[in-house]
Amino acid sequence: MTVAWWSVIPFAVLLLSIAILPLVPATAHAWEHNRTKLAVALACGLPVAVWFVVAGHGTEVVHALWEYVQFICLLLALFVVSGGIFLAGDIRATPRNNTIFLAIGGLIASFIGTTGAAMLLIRPLLNTNRERAHRVHTVVFTIFVVANCGGLLTPLGDPPLFLGFLRGVPFEWTLSLWPQWLFVNVLLLATYYGLDRRAYARETPEAIAWDDTSQSPLRVVGKIHFVFFALVIAAVAFVPSLDLHALETGHATWAQAIPWRELVFLLAAVLSFFLGDREVRFAYNQFSWAPILEVAALFIGIFLAMIPALNFLAQVAPRLPLGEVTFFVFTGGLSAFLDNAPTYATFYEMASQLPGDPRIGLAPGVPEAYLVSISLGSVLCGAITYIGNGPNFMVKAVADDAGVTMPSFGGYLGWSVRHLVPTLAAMALIFIADGVVWTALGLALAVGLLVRAVLLARAHVHPVDAS
Repeated sequence: MTVAWWSVIPFAVLLLSIAILPLVPATAHAWEHNRTKLAVALACGLPVAVWFVVAGHGTEVVHALWEYVQFICLLLALFVVSGGIFLAGDIRATPRNNTIFLAIGGLIASFIGTTGAAMLLIRPLLNTNRERAHRVHTVVFTIFVVANCGGLLTPLGDPPLFLGFLRGVPFEWTLSLWPQWLFVNVLLLATYYGLDRRAYARETPEAIAWDDTSQSPLRVVGKIHFVFFALVIAAVAFVPSLDLHALETGHATWAQAIPWRELVFLLAAVLSFFLGDREVRFAYNQFSWAPILEVAALFIGIFLAMIPALNFLAQVAPRLPLGEVTFFVFTGGLSAFLDNAPTYATFYEMASQLPGDPRIGLAPGVPEAYLVSISLGSVLCGAITYIGNGPNFMVKAVADDAGVTMPSFGGYLGWSVRHLVPTLAAMALIFIADGVVWTALGLALAVGLLVRAVLLARAHVHPVDAS
């Protein structure tokens, strides 16, 4: 369906509402309620859905709603399962220990998914740091590393890569992106360590003493829930979902008409909720439904309102100067605001029409150089805003629920521009841009980021210990 530029206005209004309404005194209190978020989301999304249905393009609305259902079922399952696992004990909330936490999350994200890793680690990380006053940067970098950049190595890591797998990209192909994965995550972890050293130095002696005297050995409570985690991950990798295309063409078998994958997600959530220890879930983890309800309320509007935005993107894309660098820039920039999975799919289809060898995926395939750029842009740049990737808002909501005053939409974007975007720029200059000059600029930027991290780490070290 051909759409005009003004068709993206509802999506823009929704983004501005998410960014501004929490900051305006007259609307801040109302925005705290999920019913307000749902009302705003539907006010922006429903008119778009009605417009497309009336115009005879209801199938696009059906696809958007089905993608939303798949998205929420997965997040719900991981949210419920992770809520039954508690890392008992308390280690010192030092910069070294926190950095190790994030590094582990960044490593496992490629194998249990960014959503699974983020939901598994955010509560233990918050529990470990509960004695500290300065925790916002820790949650922000959890989104950067665990909820996004760590998930680059397998199709299980992030939804865009799974879409590529469904289009014939070999399962092991994403492992070839390990140099970029390592480069980005090492730089981010170094930056985080420097920031946390500085933040640790600003803690009061009372907070440090409380943290030092509240230590106990770590142990995992609720191990049965790892079985449910495995069930969800296996469903993502091996269980088929409802086949909308077969249904629309009238050639669906009874098996293709059943959403098997989503049923497994819901089964894992139900088993976890009813078979797990309620004390662990509600007393230890202080589990509440508010975070998942917030995500569900906002993203129904996002999925509907971005339908014309994606259509408009498809219209203007053929006029864009597409190449390795621009594929990364366009895919990454749009993944930050349009959700990275549909953005990946859009640019994948564009790249399949371009010449180049070798080609990856089902015929006609995509030139490998372009696929690298599209994969890096969609996964890594999904961390730039709260709405770029599903778990971003989940982590924020859990942190808010735990009493951490998280930055607004614009405030978080400020964190991204200061710390994430320069890291991604250095990576792109070194690994994507072609030419010695660009590589030299990328290396210089990377060295500058490391020097900044060292200077942060050396500044105002707490006399007790900032290790």
